[in-house]
Amino acid sequence: MRPARRDGIQRYDALLDTALACFSARGLLHTGIEDVRRAAGASPSSVYNLFDGLPDLMGALLERIFERLFAHLVARVTRARSARLAVLALVDGHLSWILRHRDEGRFMYQAMSLGLEAAAMEALQARKAELLTPLVAHFARFVERGELPRWPALALDVVLLGPSHEALRRFLGGAALDPRWMRAQLPRLAWQTVAPPPRLPARATRGRASRGRASR
Repeated sequence: MRPARRDGIQRYDALLDTALACFSARGLLHTGIEDVRRAAGASPSSVYNLFDGLPDLMGALLERIFERLFAHLVARVTRARSARLAVLALVDGHLSWILRHRDEGRFMYQAMSLGLEAAAMEALQARKAELLTPLVAHFARFVERGELPRWPALALDVVLLGPSHEALRRFLGGAALDPRWMRAQLPRLAWQTVAPPPRLPARATRGRASRGRASR
């Protein structure tokens, strides 16, 4: 649990910073909580008063990453006044944040693929849902206006961000993907996937109907 006092918060964040550095240098599977404690120069009591063990520390680090990432996305997306601009802001915002915070992104993808204990994952998913509430509400306006498909929020998230997640996972794993290409193409492709079909002018619609009757 995150401490309430300022000095406790500082120690808490310092340990998370150290943990992230350890995970980045050693890998998740080769890092233990004692590695983090020694790297931080902290006493056992100061660490175990804040975290129950390595899974608890990993969950806390994931939560902090989600808080920072989603705050960035909310700030960008909620300024958009059209579905197109909102989709572009969401995808580019996600790409740009991860590309600027590569250690956090790499840890996030690796930790989520390994999985947490059921109770910890349930708590983390509940926190994610809370953090995503402003984004879901903002996109709901465009759904109601017919600018986006009437899909569940989770389905929309999978379609809009799925390719970006996969591209970032591969890039952070060493694949030869160009970040400039990702930011130039993936937001545009996401919008093309969900954009409503263009409306034909009324004259063109009447003309098509007349041709249909004449061919009968």
